[in-house]
Amino acid sequence: MDEKTYAAVTEVCARLAGRLSDDTLGAVRDQYAAGEWDLADATLLLNLAYEHVGITAEEHDLIRSFLGDPDSPDLRNVPVVAELSSPPYRFSSTGPATAPDPSRADSLLSAEAPRHGGQRLRRAWRDSFDGAPNGPTWVYVLPVAEGTDELKAHSGLTSSLWTSLQEKWPVEVVAEDTVPPAYQAAALAAGYPVWTA
Repeated sequence: MDEKTYAAVTEVCARLAGRLSDDTLGAVRDQYAAGEWDLADATLLLNLAYEHVGITAEEHDLIRSFLGDPDSPDLRNVPVVAELSSPPYRFSSTGPATAPDPSRADSLLSAEAPRHGGQRLRRAWRDSFDGAPNGPTWVYVLPVAEGTDELKAHSGLTSSLWTSLQEKWPVEVVAEDTVPPAYQAAALAAGYPVWTA
C-alpha cells in the first residue's frame, strides 16, 4: 500500500469515529495497521452495512480508492447520504460520579505517548444521545507529530491498555497541525489535559 493510499485509509478511519461502534473501528484500524488489507476491507464494508452507517459520496470515493477490489459488491451495500448529521455525543472534561476511575489509563498512556509521536494527551467524558452507536465512556485524544503513523500509534496504545491493564478506552490519534473531524475536535476541545510533551 503506497503512502497516498495509506493516508486515505487513515482519513476514513478518523472520519468514522463515533459513527461505527468503537470495537468495530478499533478492529479495522488494527487490521490496516498490521497490513491485513483484505480482512480490514471486509470488516469495514460489512460492518458499515450491518450497522447502517451512511457515508458521503466523498467518503465512498475515498474507500473505493484503497479497496483491494474497488468494485466490491459489499461497497454497494453501504448507504450513501447527502449530508452527515452532527456526532450524537457531548464531551466534557469531567465524568459523572459513577464514571470509572481513569487514573491508571492516564498514567500508562502518558508514559506511552512519547513513543508514538505524542505531543499532548487529552481525556474527555463522552455522553451519548439517542441513536448513538456507542455509550458513555472516557475517550482519549493524542495529537501527534507530523509524519507519525496514526493507525500504528492507535494500535500500540490500545494494545498497551489491554495487555497491561485489561482496560479498553477509545483512543483517537490525530495529526497535531491539522483540523480533525468533528468527533475528535469536540473531544479535544472539551478534554482534560492529562499530559504534555
